[in-house]
Amino acid sequence: MAKKIVVASGKGGVGKSSVTAGLSYALSDMGYNVLAVDADIGLRSLDIILKTGNRSVFDWGDVIRGNCLSEQAVSKASGNICVLAAPMRFSPDYTVESVREMIERYDRSFNYIFIDAPAGLSEGFRLACAMADEGIVVATPDVVCVRGAEATGDAAADYGVENLRLIINRFNRKGVERSYLLNIDDTIDSAGVRLIGIVPENPQVLFCFTGGKSLPKRNEARRAFMRIAKRLTGEKIPLEISK
Repeated sequence: MAKKIVVASGKGGVGKSSVTAGLSYALSDMGYNVLAVDADIGLRSLDIILKTGNRSVFDWGDVIRGNCLSEQAVSKASGNICVLAAPMRFSPDYTVESVREMIERYDRSFNYIFIDAPAGLSEGFRLACAMADEGIVVATPDVVCVRGAEATGDAAADYGVENLRLIINRFNRKGVERSYLLNIDDTIDSAGVRLIGIVPENPQVLFCFTGGKSLPKRNEARRAFMRIAKRLTGEKIPLEISK
């Protein structure tokens, strides 16, 4: 049975989809089969980030409505990664029950299923949580974002998502030292979610993922994603913060 993890954030622009892609690449490199599900109805982006846009003929809405078989909606990305695109429009057919039934069809084919939720606490967020058992809340270390992360964690827990963990994304040590950003402890305390990892600010994340490419092997963010991925598999990996 796949481990199903929703990746959520309180506000947009924190790099939630990049985190989904980074963890998918890392687990794929470790030999796991990964399905990256885009739950952002109407604003999907994982097919671009993971470079399957031209091959995404169907989406998970088609699976629910019976327009295709479950395997026909999946597009192969690089390595052991597959992508399940989000529908471009909402439908009354998309309910908590129907999305749960849909995602269960992929349980035996993958080790990990990441559900990239839309930002905020919309109906799309509720549906994304319904697909998952566990959750990752992504936040940058600023006051506004962290407040949103706290609300997101509370809402996800209310929807039944367990084992919530926090990824501090785009961490900038200089910004913390100059008091522009919250430090790690304050971010954790304010978000109210247990930390699983820190991803440093790195311009290559934007350049590579928007271009549909994986990060270079020596990239600090890529190494951070790998450390987090290992923690997801149960390895005890010490916390590292880039300089």
